[in-house]
Amino acid sequence: MTTLSRRELPDMRLLQTFESAARHGNFTRAADELALTQSAVSRQVRELEEQIGHPLFERVRGRVIMTPTGETFLREVTQLLRMAEVTMRHAKAADAGHTLLTINALPTFAQRWLAPRLADYIGKAPNTSFDITTRKGLFNLAAEQCDLAIHFGDPNWPGARCIYLCSEIVVPVVGGALRQTRASAPEDLIEAPKLVLSERPNLWSDWFGRCGVDAPLTRIAHTFDQFTLTIEAAKAGLGYALLPRYLIEKELAGGELKVVLDAPHATQKAYHMVIPEGREEKVKPFCDWLVEQVQFRPLARG
Repeated sequence: MTTLSRRELPDMRLLQTFESAARHGNFTRAADELALTQSAVSRQVRELEEQIGHPLFERVRGRVIMTPTGETFLREVTQLLRMAEVTMRHAKAADAGHTLLTINALPTFAQRWLAPRLADYIGKAPNTSFDITTRKGLFNLAAEQCDLAIHFGDPNWPGARCIYLCSEIVVPVVGGALRQTRASAPEDLIEAPKLVLSERPNLWSDWFGRCGVDAPLTRIAHTFDQFTLTIEAAKAGLGYALLPRYLIEKELAGGELKVVLDAPHATQKAYHMVIPEGREEKVKPFCDWLVEQVQFRPLARG
């Protein structure tokens, strides 16, 4: 692979201009955002295209449409700008005597469990600020400058250490008009309408099996690709759902959802704290706090 000299690297301002133009699909809007003239934006994009040796946009009737090269380049530029932004925030935080923690977690976990509890941590460590991301799947923690990932799945993450945090317990819940129905045994739910998370199509079958019931999933009301949507559908009474209790604490407390049967089920996978090499000391106070939160305000209660 050929290494570019420093002189061949593009100016960061050119990359910012390209990203803005690509996001808006319009040079004039990019100019407004960046406090530049439209001609300046066009000139900077042209300069970047000359450095790359390929067109990044096609000009069509007052609009700009990215070329395949531009689309590929945009993904990498977006990541680079994100890294630069995080680098500056880390540097400024350190200079000001603050600690900036970049934490990644799954979207629903971050929204419903982690975010509502962060004020407790800040109360104990007031010089801490957070950069919360919700990227799914495995990624290069070092490249993203991520201090800690809260990962649901198997304890495997290249280049990092995985520490068990807790298991996940799901419970059968219902809301809406279906709250008026009664169930005294798992068999009562065999023919009931159900809600299914597409990433876990066998969850109901596993739950029935744990209860000692041979019940093929013969009736499905709706399938969703996110827990958040499943929760809203359950609240609307579209069907019975198997949901982690920690995600629906507010709905259970407010009566929007109710647990149908006292039959919690531990899923096969668990939550882990994923710490990249060299970040152990920095994240230890936060990891200790996470463990404390799980122990005293548990995710995995039945």
